[in-house]
Amino acid sequence: MANSVLIIEDDELLADNIRLYLERNQWEAHVAHSAEAGLKKLEGLHPDLVLTDHMLPGRTGLELIRDALALDPQVKIIMMTGEGSIQVAVDAMKAGACDYLAKPVSLAELKLVLERTLGQSKLENALAVYQRRQARGITLDTLIGESPPMRELKARARQVLEAERRIRDGGLPAILITGETGTGKELLARALHVEGARGARPFVEINCASLPPNLLEAELFGYERGAFTDAKERKIGLVEGADGGTLFLDEIGEVDPSIQTKLLKLLEEKTLRRIGSVRERGVDIRIISATNQDLEKMVREKRFRSDLYFRLRVITLAMPPLRATGEDILRIAEHYLQSHARRYGKPGLRFTPGARELLLGYAWPGNVRELRNTLEQTVLLAEDDLIAPHQLAVCPGLLHDDRAEADGHDALAPGRPIAKLSDVERDLVHRTLVKTDWNVSKSANLLGLSRDMMRHRIEKYGLQRQEE
Repeated sequence: MANSVLIIEDDELLADNIRLYLERNQWEAHVAHSAEAGLKKLEGLHPDLVLTDHMLPGRTGLELIRDALALDPQVKIIMMTGEGSIQVAVDAMKAGACDYLAKPVSLAELKLVLERTLGQSKLENALAVYQRRQARGITLDTLIGESPPMRELKARARQVLEAERRIRDGGLPAILITGETGTGKELLARALHVEGARGARPFVEINCASLPPNLLEAELFGYERGAFTDAKERKIGLVEGADGGTLFLDEIGEVDPSIQTKLLKLLEEKTLRRIGSVRERGVDIRIISATNQDLEKMVREKRFRSDLYFRLRVITLAMPPLRATGEDILRIAEHYLQSHARRYGKPGLRFTPGARELLLGYAWPGNVRELRNTLEQTVLLAEDDLIAPHQLAVCPGLLHDDRAEADGHDALAPGRPIAKLSDVERDLVHRTLVKTDWNVSKSANLLGLSRDMMRHRIEKYGLQRQEE
């Protein structure tokens, strides 16, 4: 869908020239020649942007801005005027305009201003989504767990929040959350933000492992128009988008050394420079980062900057692996069982004693994420209300033995024999195929894979239907 703009201009020739130029550049443009006609069109069209003249028949542009925002508080307004008065620009911005252009208007400059304003609007909308997600109540109390490791984690997190409330200068220390993959590090980061001093401000997250270095740099710091071949317009980065709030850097150990240098400058000086810009911009953010890697080892191996590491880990919080939380496994399992049961319209599901024993005895190498996905598959394929052990798609090679459990040893401790990850995957793929009567498409959907990826795994592990 094309971006839309409403042009309110009493000079009909100028209005039509602007409309034609924008339409040639893939904009949906509408014209009104008076304030009254413009307000009527605004109410019916709900455009992305309004471009208005300062002097209109019967009403000033400033009055129109106030009336337009009363009709549509989300619309972005840009004012044009032939009066080169700074005071007019100031008054327009105070009234709610996003930008200001002096006549005669350069059409190329006008297009650039419209695109920049629209880009900022989209970023604000994205941040509003983050804030609505926060409002749904992710707090430390909603993190499931009453085991000693979880109680200790929550107590330490509350100490951090209490200390932050006493900070006077507004700057908050960086927090590093460590833990294995799938333990819930992002949920802890969100809870710290929501309950902290900046809970009403943006929470912006990025997975540092999801993008190559050049794209990650552009996503974080933004860029100016023309900074590189595909930079058709200015882009505000996630760091600026998080201004006043929290920036969450997941998988921080995957960041390229060139970007580590920029992150260090951001932490030390609270400034950034967009790609292609010579101007430093100040930002006020708190940084929470997370990793499943041993950053100290990476520092020793010269793969991670020591100065950045010490800046990031002013406060460290360690998420315990699921296998170390004892009865919390059953609490979390019950939560996801009922959640998935509601989603798939299967109320009344419950675990048999044998299933509960299996849940406690399994090593859960993928932690909470693996438990959640296992139970979704279990619920989807459940044919009656009782969930028995054979319905839980776990690998027998990763079960604790009785002696290890009695001795309090970890099934994944060094030296203990466990199945290889490839064996776990092969077993899960085979079980899913059996449960779906070898329906490749259905099995792929259950495992979150594409059909081609599923076929690749069937070939990779030499799985054949006659194995059943």
